[in-house]
Amino acid sequence: MTARNLSDDVPERFPGLHALDQAKHWDEETRSVVLSRVGRPPDIRFFDAAEEAAATALFDRLLDQHPEDRRVPVTAMVDARLAGKETDGWHYDSMADDWEVWRTSLAALDDEAHAVHGRAFAQCGEEQQLDLLSGIEDGEGEWRGFHRARIWSLWTRYACTAFYSHPAAWDEIGFAGPAFPRGYKNLGVDRREPFEVADAHPDDMPQGGAAR
Repeated sequence: MTARNLSDDVPERFPGLHALDQAKHWDEETRSVVLSRVGRPPDIRFFDAAEEAAATALFDRLLDQHPEDRRVPVTAMVDARLAGKETDGWHYDSMADDWEVWRTSLAALDDEAHAVHGRAFAQCGEEQQLDLLSGIEDGEGEWRGFHRARIWSLWTRYACTAFYSHPAAWDEIGFAGPAFPRGYKNLGVDRREPFEVADAHPDDMPQGGAAR
């Protein structure tokens, strides 16, 4: 299992880049959509308390976020999607609807943690959580009734969709936000717009992150 590990690079990698500084250039609809993702996260409406705890721990390990520096409220963003039944518009024919699979897979994750460590997934240490997730991703056959690659796809798809839709993540990866309606005029490799910032460490890319 691998996890993103960009947090140490945030202040230096794209110095001076803050995607929200471009909000004045967006049309009202774009600005409204982006700004709705910052500030106070929406209340949890889909997950119960145990599911919320398991989901938060899962997302933290997948995205290498930690409570002390968690900038993107991934659990709340995924919860809002599931409460509104806003899926990707498809699901594997061997699996139930996404909202049902989220409930059953988080329960299975807690069952796995109880079987191995005698406690819920959220109560396990980070290394224990990483070991459990590595076993799920890399194991053979089905995992507690789930196709391993497909449940892994569901978890990571929702996690990454939420994380990389947030301006805090845009600042990490050097994305200045939607260039709408003004568009782009400097097309081509290494041709930046005035509002874009060069990578201060182009030869120092993270290689797979903090986990195995």
